Amino acid sequence: MATKNYTVEGMTCQHCVMSVTEEVSEVPGVSGVDVDLASGLLTVTAEQVDDAAVAAAVEEAGYALAAPADRG
Repeated sequence: MATKNYTVEGMTCQHCVMSVTEEVSEVPGVSGVDVDLASGLLTVTAEQVDDAAVAAAVEEAGYALAAPADRG
């Protein structure tokens, strides 16, 4: 399993967190999603994390992906 962190911009409430979690959870291969409202940190666990698919899911939820929070 691979874990990758991202920063989500524009979230302001728990509903935002739920929307992002729901959309990213639907990305094929994703087995875990954790979203921290205070920091905007999105942690995705999957066999292989597809950056483009994660970004598209975040955009579908109505928010923007700033950039990977780590490069590893």
